[in-house]
Amino acid sequence: MPAPFAAIDLGTNTARLLIGTTDGKTVVHLALERRITRLGGGFTRDAGISPAAWQRSLAALSDFAAAMKRAGVTRLRAVATSAVRDAVNGEDFRNDVRNKTGITLEIIDGREEGLLTLNGVLSGLEPVAPRVFVFDVGGGSTEYTLAEGVTPLFTASLPLGVVRLTEGKHADPDAMVGKIERELSALQERLSKDGFRASRAGTTLVGTAGTATTLAAISRKLPVYDHRLVNNTVLSQREIAAIYDMLLPLSPEERLKVPGMEKGREDLIIAGTLLTLKTMEIFAFDQLTVSDFGLLEGVLLSMAE
Repeated sequence: MPAPFAAIDLGTNTARLLIGTTDGKTVVHLALERRITRLGGGFTRDAGISPAAWQRSLAALSDFAAAMKRAGVTRLRAVATSAVRDAVNGEDFRNDVRNKTGITLEIIDGREEGLLTLNGVLSGLEPVAPRVFVFDVGGGSTEYTLAEGVTPLFTASLPLGVVRLTEGKHADPDAMVGKIERELSALQERLSKDGFRASRAGTTLVGTAGTATTLAAISRKLPVYDHRLVNNTVLSQREIAAIYDMLLPLSPEERLKVPGMEKGREDLIIAGTLLTLKTMEIFAFDQLTVSDFGLLEGVLLSMAE
């Protein structure tokens, strides 16, 4: 077996590590770890990453460094997205991570995040779709990418993240809806201006990252998360709406009792589900294919190039 590579995705809500091998087209998972560190929790424009979020994420990355050493990883690519990208103290955080863990975080912009996510999703999508519209709901931003086969046609990063929606001035669901609708309507206009229609016949809507995979886990009533059971799950708009209606009146503590709900997402799932439903409504999709593959696999694939 070839020596393993490792990919790290440090997001606004979740830190993830994948140790695996790749031939540039497929990914073989050897080990997968994730921690909800909520790096964007308590984030402010003036101060950036909060001290508590800094320490939570640093602890997770230290554990990832130890896991990679045990696995004999020969090459690493570690990417950081919205929270570090937007933080005034992002460079100080990167330096602290490098000094204490040996991990060098590479800040990627929204466009590269969308394209890497597309490649990761396509490596695990079954059956292969001729045309996909992929959206990646993150903690600080959401990326939308339209592709024909493996060829990206359009990608955009929107300031719609579940942590920022939940902790910001749009925390009320009605306020969230207004913000989401404005951003998605503007995205639809941009697509149209460029000559594209996301919901053209033959297009598969694919959702990746924590919101989509949590909805699939709840649909399947999984007591323990299993990416093999979640990947390629198909959910109807009606079923997602029913899950939303079931979760909305519950307290965060009560939501944790719902099979499939992961601790750390119990407050964020409302914003993420609203964003999912509005994406389906505005772009006229009646079903969603859930991908457990995404940015992390895309990062690993990029290392074979």
